[in-house]
Amino acid sequence: MNGFMGRSWAWARIGVLALLWGSTFLWIELALEALTPVQATCGRCVLGAATLLAACLGTGRKLPRDRAVWGRIAVAAFFCNALPFAMFSIGQQSIDSGGAGVLNATTPLWSLLIGVITGAERSLRPSRLGGLLLGFAGVVLIFAPWRAAEPGGWGALAVVVAAAGYAVGFTFMSHFLVGRGIPTLSLSAAQLVAATALTVPTLPAGGLRPVDIGPGTLTAVVILGVVATGVTFHLTYRNIAAEGATNTATVGYLLPVVSVALGVVVLDEDFGLRSAIGMAVVLAGVGLTRRQGRAPAPVREETAGDRAVHGGLPRHGLSRHGLSRQERDVRQ
Repeated sequence: MNGFMGRSWAWARIGVLALLWGSTFLWIELALEALTPVQATCGRCVLGAATLLAACLGTGRKLPRDRAVWGRIAVAAFFCNALPFAMFSIGQQSIDSGGAGVLNATTPLWSLLIGVITGAERSLRPSRLGGLLLGFAGVVLIFAPWRAAEPGGWGALAVVVAAAGYAVGFTFMSHFLVGRGIPTLSLSAAQLVAATALTVPTLPAGGLRPVDIGPGTLTAVVILGVVATGVTFHLTYRNIAAEGATNTATVGYLLPVVSVALGVVVLDEDFGLRSAIGMAVVLAGVGLTRRQGRAPAPVREETAGDRAVHGGLPRHGLSRHGLSRQERDVRQ
C-alpha cells in the first residue's frame, strides 16, 4: 500500500510539475512584450529566489554553509537556471511558446546521451538507441535547417541548448547535491540565489533599458518568477531527489501538450503540420528511450545473518526507520 501511495504521489508531482513547467513558455512570451531577454532572465531568478528564501524563513530551513557545497550549487545554477533561462528568453523572440515547449521535450534525450557518454548508461539497447536517433530526427524536422531563411532557426537552436542545459543540470544535481542530508528546499533556494548572482552581471548587455510595463505584463512577470520559477524549481528538486534525474526529465512527455495548448488558446499561435509531425517524432523517440528491459531478478530476502553482517541495518542505504537518505531529504 505504501508503495502504491508513493507512486501515486510521484505521478501527482510529475503532473503538477508538467502543468506549471509547461505554462512557463506562455509567461515568458508575455513577459517579453515589455522586457528584454536579459531583464526577463534576471527578473525570474530574483523573484524565484525571493519566493524560496521566504519559504525557508517560514519553515525554519537554513541555506547551506559549506563552501564546497556552494561551489557545486553554482555549477548546477549555471546549467539548470542561468543558461536555460537566458536561452529560452532569447529563443522565444523568434519562435512561439508552443514550439519552445516542443523543443524542450528533448531534455530526456540529452539525459540519455549524457548517460552514454559518462558511462552511467552501461548498456544501450537497440530500442533506446533507435529512440535517441528518432528523437533527434524530430528536432531536425522542427528546426528545419533547410529553411535557413526563416528567422526562427536560431531561436530553435537556443531552445535546444536550453534543453541540453537542463539535462546536464539534472544529472549534476542528482549526483552531487541531492541525497546528502541537505533539505531540498534549502538546495533549491540556494541554487536560485546562485543563479541570480550569475545573471545580474549580464544586465549591462541589454538589461538596463527603461521598462514600460502594464498591469497584465507585470502579472505575467510575477507568475513567471514566483510560480513558474520558484515553485516549479523546488518541485523539480524534490522530484530529482525522489525519482532521479532521468525520470524527472520525462516530464517532457507532457510539456509540449501544455505549452502548445496554451499557445494556441491564449496567444492564438499557429501550430503547423511540420511542427506537429516533429513533436510526434520527438515524443515517439523519447518513449522508445524510456522502454524498460527485462525485469531484474528478484532480490533475495535478507536473513538474520545478513543483517548481522550489515550491523543490524537493512541494505540499499536504508536507515533504521526504513527511509533512504534521499527520501529523508525529500521529506525535509
